[in-house]
Amino acid sequence: MSDETSRVTKLEETVAHQAKTIEELSDQLAEQWKVMEQTRAKLDRLTERFLSLEEQSLDAPAITRPPHY
Repeated sequence: MSDETSRVTKLEETVAHQAKTIEELSDQLAEQWKVMEQTRAKLDRLTERFLSLEEQSLDAPAITRPPHY
């Protein structure tokens, strides 16, 4: 094998390795994006629930001192 053929082979191996790495990173990024969207949806639901509970607590009678004070 000539020196130039060896160099080209090595470059092809490097490119193949980089392409595989890029594909793996892309898959991980897509998975992370999915998890982030699920987390955002949960946060939105919890925020709605909290605001609803807070609104209900405003309608509750005020806490007063017991008569023995």
